[in-house]
Amino acid sequence: MRIGISCHHTYGGSGAIATELGKALAERGHVVHFINRSAPFRLGSFSKNIFYHEVEAMHYPLFECPFHSLALATKIAEVATYEKLDIVHAHYAIPHALSAILARQMLEDRCSDRRCFRLATTLHGTDITVVGADSSMEGIVRLAINRSDGVTAVSDYLKNETVRLFDPKRDIRVIPNFVDTDVFNRMPDGPAIREKLGLGEEKVCIHLSNFRPVKRIGDVLAAFYAISKKIAATLLLVGDGPDRSDAEVWVRENGIVDRVRFLGKIDDIVPLLSVSDLMLMPSSGESFGLAALEAMACGVPVIVTTAGGFPEFIADGEHGFLVETGDVERMAEKGMFLLEDAEAWERFSRNCVARARAYHTGGLVERYESFYLRLLEEEGSYSAGSGE
Repeated sequence: MRIGISCHHTYGGSGAIATELGKALAERGHVVHFINRSAPFRLGSFSKNIFYHEVEAMHYPLFECPFHSLALATKIAEVATYEKLDIVHAHYAIPHALSAILARQMLEDRCSDRRCFRLATTLHGTDITVVGADSSMEGIVRLAINRSDGVTAVSDYLKNETVRLFDPKRDIRVIPNFVDTDVFNRMPDGPAIREKLGLGEEKVCIHLSNFRPVKRIGDVLAAFYAISKKIAATLLLVGDGPDRSDAEVWVRENGIVDRVRFLGKIDDIVPLLSVSDLMLMPSSGESFGLAALEAMACGVPVIVTTAGGFPEFIADGEHGFLVETGDVERMAEKGMFLLEDAEAWERFSRNCVARARAYHTGGLVERYESFYLRLLEEEGSYSAGSGE
C-alpha cells in the first residue's frame, strides 16, 4: 500500500504513535509519505520506503490566523495525486482529517470512477475532549469524523467519550497505542548512564509530558517533595511546555533545586527510563497514556490516576498504583512503598515488562493494516499487491 500520514510533529503521544506506525509500515514493505509542517520528532534516520513532505503555509497580515490547514490540504492533494496514495491516515480530527477531506474535494474532478484515496482518522484525545468539547468547534469535529471512511480511537475511554459528545455516524474501532519492546527495554549499562547524568546511588523518579495543565505538574512536584523528605531521590522532568516556568519557580521556592532536573525535550528516552525507579503521571485526563506504557516496557512501575485510559492497561497493585486525580498524599505514600521495598519493586517491574509485551508494535500494526485493507475493499479501489 501507499500510505500518507499527517500528524502533529511536536513532542507528544499522538505524534510518537503516528511516526512509529509509519516506520513499522515501511519496514513491512509499504511506502509511507509523511505530510507535515515539520518532520515528526521521532522520524529519525532515513529509509527507502519513507518520504517526508513539508507543508509551507503563507502568512498574510490581513488574516489573524496562518493558512496551515489550507496549505496542508493542498499538500495532501498534491502528494496523493503524484504518489498515487491508497490511504491518507490523519492523526487528529482537527486539522489533519479536515484538511484531508478538503484535499479529496479538490481532487474530485480527477477521480471520477472512485475516490482518490481512502481517509482513515485516528482520534487521540485532545481533538475530542478539549477541541471538540468547545462549542465553537463541535460541528467541525463532527464533520471530520463523519466524512472519514474509517475512524479509530486509542482507547475504549476515548471511543465512549466520542460517542457521548458527538453521536457520530461512523463506527469507531479501538486500536490501542503500542510500544516497540525491542527498543523500549531496560539497558544494562545503568551505572554509565547514571554517571553521565550526574546521579549517585539515590532513587530516580521520572515524569515525561508536554507540561500542559492537564498533566498536573504541580502534583508531580508535591508528591516528589513528600517522597524526597524521607528517601534520597532525584526527579527527572522530561519535556517542555506552558507550565514549566511555574514548576521551576515552585522548585526554587521549596528548596529542592538540587533534587530536580529539568531535562527539556529529549527524543531518546530509553536511557532515562533505564535508570528510573518510578514514573509519576498524575494527569487529570489521558486518552491512553503512552509515556506510562513505554516506562513499563523498561521495567519502571508507574503511579497514575484513574482518569481516562490508564486503567485499561495498568492494574492497581500489579504494575503500579492508580490514585484519584489530585490525591498527592496517596501518590507519595505508594511511591515510597515501591522505592523502599526492593522485593516488591522487582515484582512490579517484571509485571510491567510482561504487560507491555501485550502491546508490542507488531500486533497493533497488523490491526492497522487490516483496517486499511477493509477500507480499500469497501471502495473496490484496491487490488492486493498494488503499491507494495
